[in-house]
This record gives sequence, C-alpha cells and structure tokens, in this order.
Amino acid sequence: MVATVTKTNLDGFRSLCFLCPMFHFKNIRELTCLFVTVCVLTSQSLADEQDFIEDFLKREYSLVKPYRGLGLSSSSQWDLMGTAMVTPDYVRLTPDLQSRQGAVWSRIPLFVQDWELQVHFKIHGQGKKNLNGDGMAIWLTKDRMQNGPVFGNMNQFTGLGIFVDTYPNAEKNLDKTQSGTQRLFPYVSVMLGNGTLSYDHDHDGRTAELGGCAAMTRNAVYDTLLLVRYSKNRLTLMVDVDGKQEWKDCADVTGLRLPSGYFFGASSATGDLSDNHDLISMKLYQLTVERTPGEEEEEEEEEVTIPRVDNMEQFQVEVQEEEMSGVQFFFTLLFSVLGLGVLAVVGLSVYGRWKENKRKRFY
Repeated sequence: MVATVTKTNLDGFRSLCFLCPMFHFKNIRELTCLFVTVCVLTSQSLADEQDFIEDFLKREYSLVKPYRGLGLSSSSQWDLMGTAMVTPDYVRLTPDLQSRQGAVWSRIPLFVQDWELQVHFKIHGQGKKNLNGDGMAIWLTKDRMQNGPVFGNMNQFTGLGIFVDTYPNAEKNLDKTQSGTQRLFPYVSVMLGNGTLSYDHDHDGRTAELGGCAAMTRNAVYDTLLLVRYSKNRLTLMVDVDGKQEWKDCADVTGLRLPSGYFFGASSATGDLSDNHDLISMKLYQLTVERTPGEEEEEEEEEVTIPRVDNMEQFQVEVQEEEMSGVQFFFTLLFSVLGLGVLAVVGLSVYGRWKENKRKRFY
C-alpha cells in the first residue's frame, strides 16, 4: 500500500514539474530522490511509533449509556454497591453528601492481553477549593465489591489503582512531588498493590505512587477523561481535561506486570467534605499488537501471579515529617513542664491525704 501511494504521488509530482516552467528537467531526478527519501523516513517513523495495528471495543467490559448491563439481574455484567445509583446520563457513585461510599464493579474477569481503557467522568459540587473531597478511583483488582478507606475500596488491595484525588490531606509544605515542586490538586496517580502494600491516606498515597500529574478535573467546564493503556508490560496514563480533545501524558511505567483474571471497577468516597462523583462511561478496547518471536517466547515462559514492577525501588519516596520550629519546641517544652508540675502537685496532695487518713486510724 505504501508503494502504491508513493508511485501515485511521484506521478503527480512529475506532472506538476512538467506543467511549471520553473522546474527544469535536470532537477526532477534530484527532487524525486528527495521526495522518496522523505516518504521512507516518515513511514519508518510512523511504524516505530504505532505499535497497534487496530483495536476492538469489548462491550462485555464496557459501561456505556443506557447502562442496560448494570443492575441486580442475573444477566447483568456490572454490579452496583453502596450509594451508587443509575440515572439516564451517568452512574452517580456518591452524592454531594458527607460520609458516603459507592462503587460499580464488573462481574467478568479480564483475560485481554493488550488493552486500552477510556474513562469519562465528572466530579462537581458546591464546596470551594480544598473544601471538597475526597475523590474517585478506577480499579483492576483481584477482589471486587469490597468497602474500604481507599476511595471507597479496600486497603492492601491486589492489582491496579488509578486515583483522582481532589483533596490534599498532607500539609502543603510536605506535599511535594519528586522534583521538589509544589503538588497541585486535583491530582491523578497510579498505584500497584500486591496485597500487602498500604495506601498512605495521610500523605495522599505518595509512598506507593508510580507516577501521576495534576489535572483540573473538578467543576470542569469541559469533559474530563482518562486513558489507561497496558501493552508489553508497559502502563501509560493520559488525561484530557482542557477541552482540546487531545491526550496529554500523565504517567508512563515500564516493567509493570499484571496477572490476568482481575476485575474492573470504579469507586468513590466522601468524608467530612463531599462532592458528586459521576461515572459517564468506561470503554475497553482490545489492542492488536505485533510481537517479535523473542517477546512471545518470553511472555509464554513468564507466569505472573502477583502484580509487580521491575526495579520498584526507583518509585519509593521517603516522606519526611515536618521538623519542629523553635517556637513550637518552646511551647511543647513549657506545656510538658507545666504538665509534670500539675502531676507532682496532685501526687503530693493525694499522698498527704493518704498519710493523714492512716494517722487517724491509730486514734
């Protein structure tokens, strides 16, 4: 096909040169060589960047309007949980009320090798900035339908979690990215759980984060979307939140290995602060990917039973506690001394009363 297109373009190019007097015959051969070289280089570049031949929408793993596969029926492909409710336009995981948890979970385990998940969602509410919470999560995990503290799901989960965190729990001067710059919220991040790793809620999951980015997803004027792509042990996370209809890189993790047979889900939670967390659609595409014989042999030999990342140490982040200032140290010492003084006075008073009562018993 490339050869046909190139030949057609060359014929048109020669015709153009023939019609235009400014092109001399002696330059046609040089220009033709230049044109062919550009075409070849462009084709090779596109081939290097485009690993995916085609993709297919997998409806059994997708959740789209009018949400017919969602409910309590035995033929349903998705389950509701907690405060989640279905409307004609979205699935509301949690309303703008305090202390709510809601989720939706696929009933069908995933056995697709290379896939791309596109999530359309909306987070909105009446609360002002930093007076809203807590956020929502997209899951691909071993266990499903489990309540818990991690955006409405269990802690120490086994699988993949994509978090849209809308409230900074950590102190602002502690909440830094790996480059040392201030982290902005809402923040989208990736975590891989192996069943023992905990999500550190007080530090917004920093200690287990594999990557992430700031994304203005709350009360957005435009549609807010996430794209999660997994192929050849590489996870790519992208966002589209500014109305330009183009994906922007958010996280890229190589050497990430996921077992098959896990379940997709989406959950959210509110605490003292709240928001509406609406899931509009989740679309899963199966990717057709070319592999070399060496890659195929390696994947056949390797059996992944527990999620893991090669060289996990590169993602570890030490969260340093805030050092006590001089004023804080002074007041801490002062109150400690006062507290000890009060305890000493109370102790002496009790001892005096006890001694006096003991003396009276001898009369």
